[in-house]
Amino acid sequence: MKLIYVASPYAGDIEQNTEFAKKACRHVMNEGHAFFAPHLLYPTILDEHQPEQRQLGLDMGLAMLPRCDELWCYGDRISYGMHLEIEEAVRLGIPVRRVMEQENGFVIGRVKSTVPAEAPIQAMRMV
Repeated sequence: MKLIYVASPYAGDIEQNTEFAKKACRHVMNEGHAFFAPHLLYPTILDEHQPEQRQLGLDMGLAMLPRCDELWCYGDRISYGMHLEIEEAVRLGIPVRRVMEQENGFVIGRVKSTVPAEAPIQAMRMV
């Protein structure tokens, strides 16, 4: 069983985005995998409206990324947080897949990249 890092929008319409993230996690399970969705976990403990706490949540999510087998990017837009997650996955050589919602469910795209970047780039700083 693979561990899939679920990336989807969170900020903005938090209620709607949370429901979409849950739907994405159910999709991962239906595909036979386990999921990790930091934006469903950390906001239950941290205050999203406090910049330091939001940054801490992003940092902790990125700290878990190396333990995941793939990153699946859900939704029709890439948020700032998702962009950071994708960049870090590419840097680490973790396969990134785009997953789009269609009328009859989700469609999983091909792997975007599996080649690590040459020079490590600090995507986020630990607070």
